[in-house]
Amino acid sequence: MDKRLAVLPWGAPVNFLGLPDPAPALERAPIVILPVPYEATVSYMGGTRFGPRRILEASRYIELYDHELDGEFHQAGIHTLPELMLSGAGPEEALGELRTACDRLLEMDKFVIMLGGEHSLTAAPVESHAARLGKRRLSVLQLDAHGDLRPEYEGTPYSHACVMYRIHRRVDLVPVGIRAITADERQLMRARKIPTIFGHQLDAAERWIDRAIASLGPEVYITIDVDYFDPSLVPATGTPEPGGGLWYPTLRLLERVFAERHVVGVDVVELAPIPGFVAPDFLVAKLVYKLIAYHQRGRAPGSRRRR
Repeated sequence: MDKRLAVLPWGAPVNFLGLPDPAPALERAPIVILPVPYEATVSYMGGTRFGPRRILEASRYIELYDHELDGEFHQAGIHTLPELMLSGAGPEEALGELRTACDRLLEMDKFVIMLGGEHSLTAAPVESHAARLGKRRLSVLQLDAHGDLRPEYEGTPYSHACVMYRIHRRVDLVPVGIRAITADERQLMRARKIPTIFGHQLDAAERWIDRAIASLGPEVYITIDVDYFDPSLVPATGTPEPGGGLWYPTLRLLERVFAERHVVGVDVVELAPIPGFVAPDFLVAKLVYKLIAYHQRGRAPGSRRRR
């Protein structure tokens, strides 16, 4: 492992997809899975700290051939880091450790997919990418049931309910699937002209997909809180909300974003596994593999991606 990363508190390794062949070394792999089982500010049901491990375990049963895209995209080279066991001294210290890891991985030119853990984690990779872009503006596509635009919640600005507020001045937010916000959050959306697509606007004709993509700049970071999905698909999350995204329309959105924009990084957070009920774990693991496939397709010659 890279010397600067080796000093951080990693756990034992579990590889994404459980491939029989040895995973490529970190230095050679273009795609890095970063599991971060951090849970400190959940406000309803807990369990997000178990999410990364369950995603990795479920991924072992995914078919490596994707019939929709006609390819085996694991061949791109995927390295799974051990779980990053963040500090228990407080959220500021924990996010500082995660920021260190993200900065170093970006210096190594890796495409990082972070598996959470609670949504407060997203601030660290977003800040890393925004700093790396300098004067160029980063768009953040937020798939989520909640606005997460509170200045503070339960006495802390580091809560999962505050993560988008913490970054909203530095990036251009494009929230999709929102169906649970406060009046103050709605006012902030209006005041900052945040182009929000609410849950009830996810129309069957999929006009919302065009709206979302049109709101994104050239460089995009994607954060997926799994409570974005309808709870009939993903009930395994701390604060499920009625309504929400469905599987195939969501894939069509993500495929187009990777094809038409430069996606710099991704996270998938807030899976809170239900013991004995593996369907949500498998859905999220397959979603991560789809993200890898779209990333590879977006890099292929002839991609429509804007530069």
